[in-house]
Amino acid sequence: MTELLERLALCVEMGKIDKATPYPPELAGQDGADELTKQALDKGISPDDILHKACVIGMHSIGEKFQRNEVFVPQLLIAAKAMTCVMYHLKPFFVSGQIKTKGTFVIGTVSGDLHDIGKNIVCMVVEGAGFKVIDLGIDVPESAFLDAIHGNEGCIVGLSALLTTTMVNMEQTVNAIKKQYPQTKVIIGGAPVTGDFAQQIGADGYSHGPQGAVEFLNKAVV
Repeated sequence: MTELLERLALCVEMGKIDKATPYPPELAGQDGADELTKQALDKGISPDDILHKACVIGMHSIGEKFQRNEVFVPQLLIAAKAMTCVMYHLKPFFVSGQIKTKGTFVIGTVSGDLHDIGKNIVCMVVEGAGFKVIDLGIDVPESAFLDAIHGNEGCIVGLSALLTTTMVNMEQTVNAIKKQYPQTKVIIGGAPVTGDFAQQIGADGYSHGPQGAVEFLNKAVV
């Protein structure tokens, strides 16, 4: 059982989606995340163990490598795609409540900003870390964030912006959240965003990449 979960974690980290996938070359011809997840479920391994002892470990490893600049966006995206294969098989167990998530993360790109690549990467890595992710998309108004918080008590909120011109909207959104839901934790990120800016606008955290967001979330739900 342990060996199967270790192989699955490696497939997630390396981006080995299924047996037909030639990448990475050292795993060519071997079962990938898709087949190994099916095998694990068939052998009676709990969906919770598949998530936390394989998927979370694989995504954590690739996330840390990305943070250290040992891998780059393409490798992270491929790993996230392998993780998505695992999550496809686990979704029914999330719906039934058999898998307990660590918490709920509401994320969106702020009003006026249409960029979503960085946000999408964060979504995939955070989901792979065991959180329920509610992606509000791009150009998200303050009201949509407030509605999402109202409907998901205890959630943590992530705001993304790529344009310096939309950072003012990020500040307005943080202010609106803190005014109506002062206990809600908010983390911000994006190319022009800094830790100093996060402090300036009253956000609770800042991350320049997905692994930092996961670390913030893990601390926030303790």
